[in-house]
Amino acid sequence: MKNLVVLSGAGMSAESGISTFRDAGGLWDKYPVEQVATPEGYIANPELVINFYNERRKQLLNVKPNPGHLLLAELEQNFNVTVVTQNIDNLHERAGSSHIIHLHGELTKVCSSLHPNDSAYVKELDPGEFEVKIGDLAPDGSQFRPFIVWFGEAVPMIDKAIDYVEQADIFVIIGTSMNVYPAAGLLNYVPRDVPVFLIDPKEVKVNESRSIRVIRKGASDGMKELTDIFAHESTFFS
Repeated sequence: MKNLVVLSGAGMSAESGISTFRDAGGLWDKYPVEQVATPEGYIANPELVINFYNERRKQLLNVKPNPGHLLLAELEQNFNVTVVTQNIDNLHERAGSSHIIHLHGELTKVCSSLHPNDSAYVKELDPGEFEVKIGDLAPDGSQFRPFIVWFGEAVPMIDKAIDYVEQADIFVIIGTSMNVYPAAGLLNYVPRDVPVFLIDPKEVKVNESRSIRVIRKGASDGMKELTDIFAHESTFFS
């Protein structure tokens, strides 16, 4: 089977009711990025940051994967699918996708404040544990912090993502502004002869000389069109 690599962003989960950060009325309008998504913000007010992500976790209990997530998971019947996501929610997992690389961390996990990328101190939270409090400590004695890659921090999973992108036979971009690096730079690692699809209802400016097939639809309708294209163009399976 061919290797299908998908880069998904906030638009993938927006139809499920997950608030986006960048659109008007999004989370950045309510919470300045400096306060809730930087190491400096966490140091200045850890309780504010911890509670912010507590609220994000609670939101997961009230949303479910949308048809776009489900259609993407179904593609595993015909392709070796790798989902590289900028999203921190667990909707891809809940939809049934089995190989997911989270570039920006995972909302349902917490980690050490001292060693955030040490897997020995990463804990998966059950829904009953979604409320993290000041005083909840990692095994190294530091406060449990959200397992999120904040602005200004390195992106540990980017090299793994690049490895899969370089082996892609088909590359699909869904619901991302292509403004956040290093994720946006993954397109530069797609082999030149590989077909690229971009699914987004809005115009996405991609500074790239290569040919890109644009589907100007939301995640669910866009994924339906993509699966129809695959079904009618046999070259994608050969």
